[in-house]
Amino acid sequence: MPVDLAEIREIFFEESVENLNRMESNLLELEKGTVDSELINSIFRGAHSIKGGAGIFNFEEIIAFAHIMETLLDDMRHEKQVITPSVIDLLLRSVDALRMMLLAVKEESDYDVQEVQACQNELKNILNVPTEESDEKESNEEESDEKATSESSESSELKEPATSDTSTTGWHIVFKPNLSMLKTGNDPINLFDELKRLGDLEVKVDISQIPTFSDLDVQACHLSWELILRADVKRAALEEIFDWVEDECELHITALEEFSSQQETESPLEKSEEFLIDKCEGAVNQIEQPIPHFKKETDREEISQLKTAPIEHKKKVHHQTEANSIRVSINKIDDLINMVGELVITQSMLEQFGENFDSSRISQLRDGLSQLERNSRELQESVMRIRMLPISYSFNRFPRLVHDLSLQLSKKVELKLSGEHTELDKTVLEKMSDPLVHLVRNALDHGIETPVQRQAAGKPETGELRLHAFHQGGNIIIQISDDGAGFDLDKIRAKAIQEGLLNPDDHPSEEQLYDLIFQPGFTTVEEVSNLSGRGVGMDVVRRNIRALGGTIHVESKQGKGSTFNVRLPLTLAILDGQLVRVGQEIYILSLLSIIESLRVQTKLVNSYGGSAEVYKLRDEYIPILRLYDLFDIIPSTTQLDQGILVIAEGEGQKIGLFVDELLSQQQIVIKSLESNYKKIQGIFGATILGNGSVALILDVAGLIQRFHHIDFQEN
Repeated sequence: MPVDLAEIREIFFEESVENLNRMESNLLELEKGTVDSELINSIFRGAHSIKGGAGIFNFEEIIAFAHIMETLLDDMRHEKQVITPSVIDLLLRSVDALRMMLLAVKEESDYDVQEVQACQNELKNILNVPTEESDEKESNEEESDEKATSESSESSELKEPATSDTSTTGWHIVFKPNLSMLKTGNDPINLFDELKRLGDLEVKVDISQIPTFSDLDVQACHLSWELILRADVKRAALEEIFDWVEDECELHITALEEFSSQQETESPLEKSEEFLIDKCEGAVNQIEQPIPHFKKETDREEISQLKTAPIEHKKKVHHQTEANSIRVSINKIDDLINMVGELVITQSMLEQFGENFDSSRISQLRDGLSQLERNSRELQESVMRIRMLPISYSFNRFPRLVHDLSLQLSKKVELKLSGEHTELDKTVLEKMSDPLVHLVRNALDHGIETPVQRQAAGKPETGELRLHAFHQGGNIIIQISDDGAGFDLDKIRAKAIQEGLLNPDDHPSEEQLYDLIFQPGFTTVEEVSNLSGRGVGMDVVRRNIRALGGTIHVESKQGKGSTFNVRLPLTLAILDGQLVRVGQEIYILSLLSIIESLRVQTKLVNSYGGSAEVYKLRDEYIPILRLYDLFDIIPSTTQLDQGILVIAEGEGQKIGLFVDELLSQQQIVIKSLESNYKKIQGIFGATILGNGSVALILDVAGLIQRFHHIDFQEN
């Protein structure tokens, strides 16, 4: 069966992104001060997997960079490299560089070579710094000649130098990998590199198990090796190297008593490679990655000779691309299969009615149709759950963001995440990433004070930033809160008067003042920084949230902190809707936006400004919007007491929508109006009803803005 390299390539990029995210998260955990060997091993495995995967496609620059990272991480694993904040910061920047290179390869574009090369050079510099153990042996090494020093500098860190070049003390190793070992990301070459660091290594490959070319599985390991290591090391050191693959191979390690000098001078690997190439000469031209040869140079010298990215690359800004696949729990797949099975059974039952039907079986037919409706709804819900992802996919990016910005702003900030397992639709999750980033940046830049300011205010010098997600009804609520300075309402009011948004005699409520921060160009910051101060951003945040059918609400207390509450629908594909009739037209309102519906009592209706009407509902005055006027259609009645007033809420405000009649409630499949026609204020989208007609879905927040004559459409 032919191998789909394009599919494998896509899987490689997706898994590489996951590995980079895991590496970044683990590095940030290390930075907290707790040195955990498992964390270091996990970071090492991430770099190792990326390097191995890049080797399949011959991404030489990525291989070279990942190899340097892998070597440094290996030194950290073996406690030959001290873990310091500067080393962790360098590795974090290395993760960024590797991410940039992978994105450039994926998009077939260029990347910032200077940035990558600078990071690569720093890694080399750290690797060339002697450890305390090598310092103790430095005087002994200086007495040897230059050639001997270059060949033994790496091994001197792990063992005492051999007394003579002809020492036969060592080990004989038979290494037979399982066929599936390569599929787990383990590469025998890396194991041999580790052995080579211990001493003089000779490798002999056994190609006897290679099948004919037509039967060759390129993802299977058909080779085995016989290894001879001349080194005065303990068996435990060898077992540690093979510990990664002990369950995926057959391994025999025995002490080596004698080995003739004649066998040392000949490289059995090169002979075997030549034979292998001869055997597969018909396919060699299709193999992009050459078979590696083992050299006797140390790993440090090998690193210094690795290829760097070619100079012709140019700097290019990359944009985050959306993932085109998701990982789905097997339980969700099982539920979906079970529901399809139930649907097939129901279909078979209904088919029997078509073959032999009479009036006495009408009740059975009605039951069958009811079961079909129930199965269809459950199937729909199962399919929708497949698109649901935990919000941790978005939250996981913020520890690094907070880490970098805290250093940049000279602030101490502790990030606390909760509700990471709360699920929402993949599309909503992706489109909310940028607004959340902006809100977090604002909290760090404007909200949380510097350590000096916090101490002066009687606060701990480390500020707290919290991201919390939870379900509420059919929505998801995301809270971004901080214990910083909070909003100064007097300052906001003064700035609004200065900008002409308020008159000096106006006395707006707190909610109205908070609403001003979302106006385009509005800012109370006097100095423009690299992060903010231009009044650009918060209006875009609200516009993007509204585009998702969501709302944003601000709570703040000066000197205590602020909280942004973002309310979003769980999915953009389906909503529970209330059908309403206005004249001969059918419109749909989201059930989540409806507070109540009532018959109008004319004595509670008042007018102001000549035409505007309000309805007194208990202790509130609700503005009335006659939908037939808005859409210019002929209603069944214009008398308020003969229709229905639907009290709906959007953006924290209420409005009464006057309609002729309430119809049924049903789940609505949303179709985008903007992508098929154009964006219309007050219209969220459209749907197709059961009779084939098209009905518009109303956006309550947009209707309220339209009622107040505020044009928030995009330019």
